[in-house]
Amino acid sequence: MDRATKQALYDYLTECISDTRKQKFEENINWRTRYLTIAVEDIYQTHNASAVMRSAECMGIHDVHVIENVNQYRPNADIVMGANKWMNMIHYNGQEDNTLTCIQHLRKQGYRIVATTPHEKDCLIQDLPIEKGPMALFFGTEREGISQTVFEQADEFVKIPMVGFTESYNISVSAAICMYELMKRLRASDLPIGLSEDEMLDIKLSWVKATITRPDLIEAEFFKNNPSL
Repeated sequence: MDRATKQALYDYLTECISDTRKQKFEENINWRTRYLTIAVEDIYQTHNASAVMRSAECMGIHDVHVIENVNQYRPNADIVMGANKWMNMIHYNGQEDNTLTCIQHLRKQGYRIVATTPHEKDCLIQDLPIEKGPMALFFGTEREGISQTVFEQADEFVKIPMVGFTESYNISVSAAICMYELMKRLRASDLPIGLSEDEMLDIKLSWVKATITRPDLIEAEFFKNNPSL
């Protein structure tokens, strides 16, 4: 489907929603980014994984990569609060090493692999260079942290400052702190962190389809009424 057809379809579908909701789409799309993406690895407590999704969506991070080597992610509706409807979740399962598959996929897209763990070559989250290119931030399981695969494949390591006796933050808290710190710096920079016009249109189409009932029927009606498209 070419861009003109997508735009016409979007305009047609948005006739089924309120002007307020459409305006929300037009405003929020300008805050979406793929410069920073998140990868979560085998989180076994669904409320933690759902909290990460919710925080990512609230901060405008559109893509979250879900690695399911052992544990399958099922959204906790009371925690995620519908955030998964407005973002793109890419699942990795069924491979011998889903973590490596995810890393290879992200590298092809030009992402740096950043592992969240204390390491001899680590830096504090506020010191992580943001100008070196798009970043994929990896979070491991609640107890063990990142896997050996992430540890071996990571380009950089980052940690969060702590001054208490407890060994670590909860994973959902860690993710929220890291995302907030990086997004704050990215928004204040001149880096090209926004989406392309084509990406914006594709995402708005997915949003409106997630909002209306039986979008497939309405889309079929659109093409029936516009046979030349």
